[in-house]
Amino acid sequence: MVDFQKEKKIVQKYIEEFDNASNSNLSSVLQQYTTQDYHWRGMHPFYEQHGAQNVIDRFWKPFRESFSPVQRRIDIFFAGANECDNGKTTWIVNVGNFLGLFDHDWLGIPSTGKMAFLRYAEFHRINDDGKIAETALFCDIISVMHQAGHYPLPPMTGAAFLYPGPRTHDGLQYEQHQPIEAEKTMQVLNQMIADLNTLNTNDAHRCPPELLAKTWNKDMVWYGPFGIGASYTIERYQQQHQYPFRDNLYDKVFNGHITRFAEGNYCGFFGWPNLNNKNKGGFLGLPANEINAPMRVVDIYRREGDKLAENWVFIDMLHYLNEQGLNVLDRMRKINRTELS
Repeated sequence: MVDFQKEKKIVQKYIEEFDNASNSNLSSVLQQYTTQDYHWRGMHPFYEQHGAQNVIDRFWKPFRESFSPVQRRIDIFFAGANECDNGKTTWIVNVGNFLGLFDHDWLGIPSTGKMAFLRYAEFHRINDDGKIAETALFCDIISVMHQAGHYPLPPMTGAAFLYPGPRTHDGLQYEQHQPIEAEKTMQVLNQMIADLNTLNTNDAHRCPPELLAKTWNKDMVWYGPFGIGASYTIERYQQQHQYPFRDNLYDKVFNGHITRFAEGNYCGFFGWPNLNNKNKGGFLGLPANEINAPMRVVDIYRREGDKLAENWVFIDMLHYLNEQGLNVLDRMRKINRTELS
């Protein structure tokens, strides 16, 4: 039985050493745990980086200089065989928040001198030599803007707050789990994906709650990215996210995932991008356009019984907006320069 315990221990040890390293030692720690051709994917404005030093210079060093000291507060941790390549690769994900004192401006967002949370999902692929060969780090930059009092978009359709971890407090899957549980989780996830993809293919903008109830618990919780917000129950999720999303976007094309895996009653995936769509006008306050915009998405799920109960979602919102001509961070920097002049 494949239990992924070796791979999980590698990532646990890496996180412990990396998070406790000084800024001057970050590169050496990352190099110790990664391959020479290490491939890192990050959200706008970080994008794809190759090699440990580039990752440190582009993301980690500026982030840790702005938020110090940094705590990593993990709510969910699990591993699994990648269904997208028939189980040839092993991935581990940890999800939670980075907490720090926001003492220095970051990406043009004015510092507050107060504690701030950056919610994140970090995926790692472990190769046969026990090295991290790929990483994808999704984080909710707009949530930091919200905390700093500089929210850049129209009012959210859902609720905005500091999202909790799993209701059942069992998200840290450090121990070994029976494969049958992962199979159950993947089965319900894949059914849900197939149902939604059928809607996309048929260009059906709305679906009855009964369709979602096939794979979702009635009292499901959907923790969406800032810009959209969170929703509770199938009915409110449809009202506050699914219908606005489906009504205002069209020509949706599902591109697949880089990885999709499960362990126990948890599962997740990310794509690069997951899907493309066009905007009729109104979604996130954007005007109608013909741009076939890519959307990079992370979904992390908790299964309860034979249905999904909770869903933590990350979307590279800044990239999606930038593809349609709105560079939120550039606008933030221009506003700051005007206020200082």
